[in-house]
Amino acid sequence: MSIFKQATFIACLLVSFIQEISAQKAQDTVSIEVNFQKTMGPLKPIWAFFGYDEPNYTYMKDGRKLLTEIAQLSKVPVYVRVHSLLVTGDGKAALKWGSTNVYTEDANGKAVYNWQIIDSIFDTFIQRGMKPIAQIGFMPEALSVKPQPYRHHWKPGAKYNDIYTGWAYPPNDYQKFANLVFAWVKHSVARYGKKEVESWYWELWNEPDIGYWQGTVEEYIKLYDYTADAVKRALPTAKIGGPETTGPASEKAAAFLKTFLDHIVSGKNHVTGKTGAPLDLITFHAKGQPKLVNGVVQMNMGRQLSDIDNGFRIVASYPTLKHLPIIIGESDPEGCAACSEDFSPQNAYRNGTMYSSYTAASFARKHDLAAKYGVNLLGAVTWAFEFEDQAWFAGFRDLATNGVDKPVLNVFRMFGMMQGNRVEVSKDLAHNFQSILDSGVRGERPDVNAFAAADQRSATVMVWNYHDDNILDVLPASVKLQLAGMRNGKVRLTQYRIDQELSNSYTSWKKMGAPKTPTSGQIAELEKAGQLKQFSSPQELTVKEGKLSTHLDLPRQGVALLRLEW
Repeated sequence: MSIFKQATFIACLLVSFIQEISAQKAQDTVSIEVNFQKTMGPLKPIWAFFGYDEPNYTYMKDGRKLLTEIAQLSKVPVYVRVHSLLVTGDGKAALKWGSTNVYTEDANGKAVYNWQIIDSIFDTFIQRGMKPIAQIGFMPEALSVKPQPYRHHWKPGAKYNDIYTGWAYPPNDYQKFANLVFAWVKHSVARYGKKEVESWYWELWNEPDIGYWQGTVEEYIKLYDYTADAVKRALPTAKIGGPETTGPASEKAAAFLKTFLDHIVSGKNHVTGKTGAPLDLITFHAKGQPKLVNGVVQMNMGRQLSDIDNGFRIVASYPTLKHLPIIIGESDPEGCAACSEDFSPQNAYRNGTMYSSYTAASFARKHDLAAKYGVNLLGAVTWAFEFEDQAWFAGFRDLATNGVDKPVLNVFRMFGMMQGNRVEVSKDLAHNFQSILDSGVRGERPDVNAFAAADQRSATVMVWNYHDDNILDVLPASVKLQLAGMRNGKVRLTQYRIDQELSNSYTSWKKMGAPKTPTSGQIAELEKAGQLKQFSSPQELTVKEGKLSTHLDLPRQGVALLRLEW
């Protein structure tokens, strides 16, 4: 080949490469329109709900620190749900385990109540202005029909079913269990006051459609009747709910939920003999299902939305119950917070920005699904907290590691800035809740979208660039935001960002060489890196004819929050 031909060939390759890059940039350019005058009703803070398996972490050093941060990120009270509040034991925390030793019996079989540990847990919440979702469970050793073995010693990599020991069984005496519930509610009123306890939610058990309940559906319903009756006798204005089943996309879980709601409406009460049972709150769970595809984590948000969609459909089919508040008692990308990525490599999304972008995109769609069915979605519990004294960034589904906040916590800081009314975002974008339900976010086009709110003096727009495949080495999305319905005049624009560099302690830790035991100076640096960061200095802009246009380049799995104040 002559030099001229070689040069021509190379030039053609360069032109082709430039055209390909240009086409890719054009493809990734997204125009999003937000109209602050088109309101969609009050923005419910459904994100202000958190939970975890291990209740004894609550009052430990990193647990107290994280709860303080969670409480501070919200302008409304944060609700907290934890397991094992009635479990017998010494109060020492372990993975998938907790205990309070609240109930034992003397030599004559007489009940002995000890509120010390459970008070330490609830005191920690109340002192921070948080509200318990008081989970009534699990079974004290002295009341279990099959108490042995009772204490499990599960660890990552072991069989998950190993956790279902004596605490998961029905009571040997339903009236004794009811007496315990009655005493607990009475004690709570005496300690915290009637008005405070009236603001809580009480619930029975967790995931009774799987191994967490080693009884029948009818035995659970019987226990619910005894429990609800005891709660209402102790405090008639208390709020009680259930059944905290697993995801209703499963036929078994859906059948359990329907059987429970049928009983609430028309069943014979095991205590009163009358029709139905008290119900102030409906609860079920919703989980995604990530997997590893060619070494890359691939999320399944559609699976989680399917749980929510089916759950809302079931609730909406009961006219007398449709108005009740719904709390999605666990709402997460998958099902086991304590299953580390070392043994479950599909969970490698947890430390970085994929967890944060997934959270932003999925919470917006929960609002959309509630609107679809006209149900009363009160909250969605993020089942993630912290694991005390574990390795740094060990791959658990948590909000912080060794007292250092992970990127996902900053999404909730963003949500905490959003208030007022939800406002309309253009509906002709590549993805919405229905498309994700049908096929996920698996094609060439990522889910670049927004969620917006406004009140009298400020407005907020959360923008994300999410994809089910955790491939980060792609061009950022070029996002043009066209904002309308604003007050004319000067406006102050502040942009916050979560990406590979900002609000990201994980990236900082890796840049340090991933130290197993960071120095005090490194820990201080990591704590700083874990806070929500501004993308740039605030700008003073001018709104004309109620409109404003701005642009941002948002990396894959990045989340931005634009806050406008006037």
